[in-house]
Amino acid sequence: QLHLTMSEKNDLTKSLEMVQKELEEKESEMKREISEYRDRLLQAEKEHQDALAEVNRKNEVEIEACQDKVNSLQHFISSQKLEIEHLKSNKEELNNSLKEANQTLGELLKIKVR
Repeated sequence: QLHLTMSEKNDLTKSLEMVQKELEEKESEMKREISEYRDRLLQAEKEHQDALAEVNRKNEVEIEACQDKVNSLQHFISSQKLEIEHLKSNKEELNNSLKEANQTLGELLKIKVR
């Protein structure tokens, strides 16, 4: 009886050791997988940050180009406004000159008719 019990105990001990060994192997494998996933996650995050930085850089360049274009258009509009004012002034002067010329012509025609 004692021999049988001791034999069962040894079998159970061996079985327990095998289960513990399997658990340790599983734990080790899971730790390795976790480490791999962590590395992949860090790599993905780095790639995402790099891509985001590149997009931001391109956007900044594009914004700067658009700002330059806006400034250029504002300058062009200002110069066109000045040109319009200049043309209005010239038109007014020409109208005044035309009125004077018409008055003079009218007076000359009156003199000629007499």
